[in-house]
Amino acid sequence: MPALVTETSLPAPLSTLTAEEQIIQETVRKFARKEIAPLVREMDEAQKMSPKIIQRLFELGLMGIEIPEEYGGVGGSFFSSILAVEEISAVDPAIGVLVDVQNTLTVNALLRWGSEAQKQQYLPRMATDTICSYALSEASSGSDAFALTTNARLDGDHYILNGRKLWISNAAEAGLFIVFTTVDPAAGYKGITAFLVERDTLGFTVGKKEDKLGIRASSTCELLFDDCRVPTANILGEIGKGYKIAIETLNEGRIGIAAQLLGLATGAWGHAAKYTQERRQFGKPIAEFQAVQFALAEMATDIEASRLMVYNTARRKLAGLPFLKEAAMTKYFVSQVAERVASKCVELHGGYGFVKDYPVEKLYRDAKIGTIYEGTSNMQLATIAKQVLQG
Repeated sequence: MPALVTETSLPAPLSTLTAEEQIIQETVRKFARKEIAPLVREMDEAQKMSPKIIQRLFELGLMGIEIPEEYGGVGGSFFSSILAVEEISAVDPAIGVLVDVQNTLTVNALLRWGSEAQKQQYLPRMATDTICSYALSEASSGSDAFALTTNARLDGDHYILNGRKLWISNAAEAGLFIVFTTVDPAAGYKGITAFLVERDTLGFTVGKKEDKLGIRASSTCELLFDDCRVPTANILGEIGKGYKIAIETLNEGRIGIAAQLLGLATGAWGHAAKYTQERRQFGKPIAEFQAVQFALAEMATDIEASRLMVYNTARRKLAGLPFLKEAAMTKYFVSQVAERVASKCVELHGGYGFVKDYPVEKLYRDAKIGTIYEGTSNMQLATIAKQVLQG
């Protein structure tokens, strides 16, 4: 069977990275190629992440990159999280989304909105052994995120949650969930409230796991709440401010998804570049044909543009600058690039690109979700249009 990893890859623009960031990048790259790569096909076919890989992610600090050291984390930056997601996703985007959701969504939400007691209770666990999942979507609330119907009513010092969540990433492995509910449907989005719900809470069940086209090792499940009792101490932020938490964390999360798709495109390009130098037709490697060279060159240009967009938007977030428009543009553009590059890389492999023996087939399947989750392409375009017309 062909190797799942190739040394043929597009170099990152090193001038944009500090020496410390280059070390992080290279460390994660070596880990992904050495330890994740041999298990990619097995995990995809089993639709299950290897417990060994999850354990190693925690051991290497990759599940708590931005968690401060006093809570047991690495104390790194948002940009470091982006680099880690990119490098892991070049080998397996399914593992990339696990690292992404943990760092750019749930850790960030706890750091910004959690009380000190909540940080002390949950951040050390998230840094060492607990996956946290982000539960917003429902059957009737996808792009219209605040049309959710999962509800919470006060009962003494607890809230009683009832409802159903769908499409929740990493739910099968998670021990903790950030769950968005409404405490007052009449208040519209101002009734949305976020709760921290532990997996073993009475009345809470992780339900059906979806059988997906791509990123199959990453679990996507429904969540069921049947008179689930959650202490008032587990309210994240304030009553009625869940919409603000959702909006702000998803804006950051889109940068992480763009990094995942950037890694995917880079990985696919590397496989195609290597294959075209090995595959011979008409007495020479197909990489010597101008049409193939032009295809590789065009993809390399798109990938470089994507990388600069991802890095620029992450830097803006880190510097405290506005990044709503840039995050939407980046997520939209890079998702289009990833799908286009993965498709072209399958074509460059010819018939071999259509079989599972070569990794581009999987990356092609993985790429499709990029235009859908954490805001569809149409929603990104709507955000971009609003921002540029106002500006």
